[in-house]
Amino acid sequence: MGTPISTQALIFDMDGTMIDSMPFHAQSWVEFCRRHRLQMDLADMMRRTTGRTGTECMGELFGRSMSTAEALPYVLEKEAIYRALFAPMFAEVKGFQAFAAQARSMGLKIGVGTAGDRHNIAFAMGHLQMAQAPQAIVGGDEGLPGKPEPAIFLEAAQRLAVTACECIVFEDAPFGIEAARRAGMRAVAICTTHSAAELAGSHVLAAVPDYEALLKQEFLEKLHVVIA
Repeated sequence: MGTPISTQALIFDMDGTMIDSMPFHAQSWVEFCRRHRLQMDLADMMRRTTGRTGTECMGELFGRSMSTAEALPYVLEKEAIYRALFAPMFAEVKGFQAFAAQARSMGLKIGVGTAGDRHNIAFAMGHLQMAQAPQAIVGGDEGLPGKPEPAIFLEAAQRLAVTACECIVFEDAPFGIEAARRAGMRAVAICTTHSAAELAGSHVLAAVPDYEALLKQEFLEKLHVVIA
């Protein structure tokens, strides 16, 4: 057996991973396209954009490269639609806060690495009202490339002052799972929107429907037994 890997930090994607928001992102794309009289294959659009930054998403929708300045008004409109749809129905992914609190009590650092912009981050954190805020949050409007590029996760690790191999990423999307691999991080698949098969990889430690499953499995306790 090789040397056990020390785990120092958990990095969470936000949409579909911390909060149960992906159906409302889908609905917001439909409404945005209706307002702008755009044709869109929703399933294909979600496949191509989940984990991408707002500017990248608009480039995919309009079928051409767009500057941040050109894309920004569209991004702000689309995300405002999303927040209006989700706010009355806001929900975390089951067990998220309990799991994060347990991790903090065990000395693990908590970070967030999301393609969501500062407005969506503020919306999510304002509704979650976590007892202890994440120690680092990296958003998709900070000039970094979106997933599957690893930059967002690597920046989160840097802000947490840990190495990539000391991090475990929690993700619900294939691009995010791939970004974790490229970053040299292990991952846990949260199967809120994709199957375990779609989120598979040699670096994936577990695939679960939500954090209640991880709590029942004593994921963190077993992780610390292994790395102690």
